[in-house]
Amino acid sequence: MKIEKATLSDLEELNELFDGYRVFYEKETDKSASQAFLKERIEQNESIIFISRNNDGVATGFVQLYPLFSSTRMKRFWLLNDLYVDQSYRGQGFSKALIEKSKKLCRETDACGMMLETAKDNHVGNQLYPATGWSLDEDHNFYTWDVE
Repeated sequence: MKIEKATLSDLEELNELFDGYRVFYEKETDKSASQAFLKERIEQNESIIFISRNNDGVATGFVQLYPLFSSTRMKRFWLLNDLYVDQSYRGQGFSKALIEKSKKLCRETDACGMMLETAKDNHVGNQLYPATGWSLDEDHNFYTWDVE
């Protein structure tokens, strides 16, 4: 297993995974738009994307993190926005390895931590995150506002 920071040379394989991720979350497939989105994130250094590969070099999954800042802690804080492993490679430790690579990024960037959001009915994720050291925040309300 290998986990590396994604570059433009990974874009085609990354886009296949990203499109699968979006379809998993019930979005319409749009490989052209998703490739442009990923390319822009990488080129503009707006996110960090790690891609996982099996021992044969096949891309198996990815994690995408966006930088935020904590005013109260006066440090960088990462948003783990996307985590996906292709269905054929689930249960083989790729998700855990991607999370561990994300933790390493936090330490290397002197960040105070990470946050993520997942659906209450994401049973796999809701078992994975506590098993990898995440704590469920039951003390705060989470609100969203969408442009119509």
